This record gives sequence, structure tokens and C-alpha cells, in this order.
Amino acid sequence: MIAMTRAFGILAALALATGLAACNPKAQVAQKEDLLVASGFRFVPVNTPERQAMFKQLPPHKFLKQIKGDKIVYIYPDPTVCGCLYVGNAQAYTNYRKAVFDKRLADEQAMTASDLEAASWNWNPWGPYVVDPVFYY
Repeated sequence: MIAMTRAFGILAALALATGLAACNPKAQVAQKEDLLVASGFRFVPVNTPERQAMFKQLPPHKFLKQIKGDKIVYIYPDPTVCGCLYVGNAQAYTNYRKAVFDKRLADEQAMTASDLEAASWNWNPWGPYVVDPVFYY
């Protein structure tokens, strides 16, 4: 019983930390940037006046695809965290999409595990109105 309570507390703290990070746009972008770099995108600084002028014309936080000859290049402008551009090829973009899918799946599995943990919690001391308020009244 103590181990279950401890596990429930740890899951609740983890959910709270994740929720707070989700509320912070900079944290969300920073997590995305980590996935971009891990997927093979290259960090390109916006460090010249010419680059800055071009950078301002790009929609922030949106992937843009450009075809150069027989190659596809993906760019991701980030004015929020780094003020930079991430550049990658088709393989880097595919890797990124897979990493996002895997992360969502892992998050979903963690949420399901949390739901299963909460389902085994003893609701009896709280009364029937907490579990099913429709039938109580």
C-alpha cells in the first residue's frame, strides 16, 4: 500500500512537471529543438544583416520545404529560443517525424499507466458521489 502511494505521488509530480513545461512556450520550442538536432538538423545562426532580413520574412516555428536541384531541404526558423534556423534534408525530416511520433506514443503510454494506477485506487472512503455523482443525487 505504501509503495502504491509513493508511486502515485511520483506519477503526480511527473504529470505536474510535464504540465508546467507544456504551459511554457519556450520550453515547448526548446524540446522541439532538441528533437530537431537529434534527428539530424543543423543549427544555422542568423548572424549577418542579410540573414536577419531574410529570417524576418519566414513564418516562425513552421517547417518550410525547398527543392534545390534533386534534393529537398527543410528549414525551421526559431525566433523564440535561439533566433536561428534549423536546416535538414529529407532523412532528417523523416527522423524528426518519427521521433515526434515515438514521443507522443510514449506520453500516451505513460498516461495510460497513470490511469491504470488511479483506477486501482480505493475510492470507498470518498463515498459514492465522487465516483459517480449522477446516481448519488
